[in-house]
Amino acid sequence: MTTEATDTDRSTVLDDGFHVFDTTLRDGAQREGVNLTVADKLTIARHLDEFGVGFIEGGWPGANPRDTEFFARARQEIDFRHAQLVAFGATRRPGAAAAEDPQVKALLDSGAPVITLVAKSHDRHVELALRTTLDENLEMVRDTVSHLRSQGRRVFVDCEHFFDGYRANPGYAKAVVRTAHEAGADVVILCDTNGGMLPAQVQAVVATVLADTGARLGIHAQDDTGCAVANTLAAVDAGATHVQCTANGYGERVGNANLFPVVAALELKYGKRVLPPGALREMTRISHAIAEVVNLTPSTHQPYVGVSAFAHKAGLHASAIKVDPDLYQHIDPEQVGNTMRMLVSDMAGRASVELKGRELGVDLGGDRELVGRVVERVKDRELRGYTYEAADASFELLLRAEAEGRALGYFRTESWRVIVEDRPDGSHANEATVKLWAKGERIVATAEGNGPVNALDRAMRVGLERIYPQLAKLELVDYRVRILEGRHGTGSTTRVLTTTGDGTGEWSTVGVGDNIIAASWQALEDAYTYGLLRAGVEPAE
Repeated sequence: MTTEATDTDRSTVLDDGFHVFDTTLRDGAQREGVNLTVADKLTIARHLDEFGVGFIEGGWPGANPRDTEFFARARQEIDFRHAQLVAFGATRRPGAAAAEDPQVKALLDSGAPVITLVAKSHDRHVELALRTTLDENLEMVRDTVSHLRSQGRRVFVDCEHFFDGYRANPGYAKAVVRTAHEAGADVVILCDTNGGMLPAQVQAVVATVLADTGARLGIHAQDDTGCAVANTLAAVDAGATHVQCTANGYGERVGNANLFPVVAALELKYGKRVLPPGALREMTRISHAIAEVVNLTPSTHQPYVGVSAFAHKAGLHASAIKVDPDLYQHIDPEQVGNTMRMLVSDMAGRASVELKGRELGVDLGGDRELVGRVVERVKDRELRGYTYEAADASFELLLRAEAEGRALGYFRTESWRVIVEDRPDGSHANEATVKLWAKGERIVATAEGNGPVNALDRAMRVGLERIYPQLAKLELVDYRVRILEGRHGTGSTTRVLTTTGDGTGEWSTVGVGDNIIAASWQALEDAYTYGLLRAGVEPAE
């Protein structure tokens, strides 16, 4: 397979009038804590191509073996449907010829049809970092771009530190842009490398440079002022037709312009078609899939794709949303593959509970008295430390108990205990015994675990799996503990949140107690009860 393609077999490529350029695999990989393997990069490239970006910058071939291998494997293993693969590198060395520069040759050897060159546009960087003259730097840009163009490659030029350079010496910064344009660069990208610009400043500079040079301009914004997305859109307002971004805003220091809010704004707010039809609805899934590969927890509050992006908590909001969801949402979340969520807390009103019941499939039938009881019970329990906005399964059980007049009766706890034995060799033995009733049978079960909570969990399974074999599929996938405010030290109230899965989905439960074991037992009881409900098991009593 190859990254090069004809007009016929690249029928899904969008019009070249506007570029969405992703640099997750190069600039995004510079984020602290991120260390991508070649396999990781190939997987992310497939996700980005599926999403429909126009260009994927894969790295710097020749600079390190990993990036060199990535380009070799990408040509063979990925059939790009929407994107073109881009190799990143620098202009030739001072005093040399581009045709003889080993680094420039490595760019050509990568086989990438598009090459991005980083060029110095700040006069002090030219003199202090490159240790050459301003004229020689212009010749380096001209020679390298011309040589790559003569080899049939499309060339983009990243003007590094452009905005700082423009502030110091606008004439020279524009000369670099003009030189790259005249040498054959398709796009010249103005880079806010230090991330210190603000939107109004970006818009003014881009507009001036566009008018003075006639070059096609792009924007590359870092997020050090928290304005990378806004700066990118300001550049578009000023005439830039090429945006460089990273998935989920990954990048050096605080990151880069986030691909997803930029693309969503372009499609939904600007009315630009920058993705293939239907691709925007895959955005949330793609965002989370890439986060999984990078091994970073997705930001819950990320615009458009975060799980909290369309979550509503205040009772006033819920009342309005019950009438018309658009009253408190700037878009329909389905447009970006996300969903609206109602959060139930001590701030909840009747509308919040009714909408949440509808979301969970519990028909409250317009029963105002029932809804009122649920609201009061939620407020009372949250005052004692429970939290239902993070524990949908526990809330659904509470809701069903109020609606049906009794709790779901799969099993009943008689008692439980945990023994932690401190051994002479410094190790510990954790043993739990539980006494339960299920389907009219008294069950006593004992198990050991690698901690007191794990021992309780195992003892519960030992006791119940014979009667409810569906529990064998359940797995505790997350466990969180918080000591609540108001009391201190070993006498504090404890809240436990657990997440449990059955291979097809996950659910969260909450428990609160005067010690971590008691709180954990409550959360486990809810987790097992909800798991049986989810499996379609009829209550025994």
